[in-house]
Amino acid sequence: MSDSQYIVLRAQDNFVPTFDNLGATRGPVGIPSTTTFAEEIEVSEVTLSKREMGDLRRDPKTRAIAPPMPLKLIEPELSTDSDAAAAHSTAWGVEVVGAHQSAYDGSGVSVAVLDTGIDLSHPAFAGANITRKNFTTESDEDIHGHGTHCAGTIFGKDVNGMRIGVARNVSRALIGKVLGEGQGSSANLANAINWAVENGANVISMSLGIDFPGYVNLLVNQRGLDVRPATSIALEAYRANINLYSALTAMLQARNPFANGAIIVAASGNESNRPHYEIAVAPPAAGNGVISVGALQRGSSGLSVAKFSNTQCNVSAPGVAVSSAALGGGLVSWNGTSMAAPHVAGVAALWAQKELQESGRISSQNMAAKVLAMATRHGLESGSQLDDVGNGIVQAP
Repeated sequence: MSDSQYIVLRAQDNFVPTFDNLGATRGPVGIPSTTTFAEEIEVSEVTLSKREMGDLRRDPKTRAIAPPMPLKLIEPELSTDSDAAAAHSTAWGVEVVGAHQSAYDGSGVSVAVLDTGIDLSHPAFAGANITRKNFTTESDEDIHGHGTHCAGTIFGKDVNGMRIGVARNVSRALIGKVLGEGQGSSANLANAINWAVENGANVISMSLGIDFPGYVNLLVNQRGLDVRPATSIALEAYRANINLYSALTAMLQARNPFANGAIIVAASGNESNRPHYEIAVAPPAAGNGVISVGALQRGSSGLSVAKFSNTQCNVSAPGVAVSSAALGGGLVSWNGTSMAAPHVAGVAALWAQKELQESGRISSQNMAAKVLAMATRHGLESGSQLDDVGNGIVQAP
């Protein structure tokens, strides 16, 4: 059997995550963050033989091994029902989560957006303290607009008289480009998460997913496998990648439980098609320690789950007709759980600021607990299912 590529997650000490660290069921776990302990975690992509992989798996410092799988955007669709066309002064999503009347604006908080990059020339980001790192082999620029749109919802300044940002005054934004014109890799994402935490991120937002069908096709077309064994191998890799993200979260949590912390917020995915079928939350949002987000839409009797939004999410937020920063300037209105997750990330930044002002530090566990506990079902359509909306609509402090 030929050598293969693997993502290897290792620790520099002998800490071993316990069952409690990893969680008996998928649920949010805060990620303490401090650069003091960054050397304990090592994420690498290496070529190994079957024997070498087995030896490394038995090494007590190895936490997880997984083959890299292709990442894809949780692709949004262009909305025809746009706030931009209605000339509102505040995007409807900002109002629904209560950010427009919050006393907090994200001051003192660092956020990370792991996506397609950002359009630094957009007026929504004028004066923002932004650090970029490119994990792809392409240019540093956002050539899609997805990352720019998501960043605008989290911390963008007003555009054309409309408020689009939930936390407009964050102290620092870390922009990790993990997706380009081509597909990214789950190895890129693991490295980007570690980079964000090492650099002090308090909130990490991701609106992307593992491309399972794409990996099956890769095995069929590049390795010449039949569909059945290719699907079995892809399933094994899929599980291994979920375990890797869960182990990485547990390791980051264990580094220093009393330091300023971070939470990871991720879109649940757009693969569902109600009322015909529903798909469960997809990785990386499916990993232990990640707050998964479903998308809501407006209706005559309240907010309801969007037909495309994957089920079994932790919380929900506006994800249809969301106006935010467009590539090249101005605004564009998109639909997707990709649009919902940044609302939650922005709300988390507001809760982080509140705790920082009250206690002098940011506890990831407390921040995650507030985001979940303060979500409300008020405003949802009667009969909204728990699996569809999670704890409800996130609310700003």
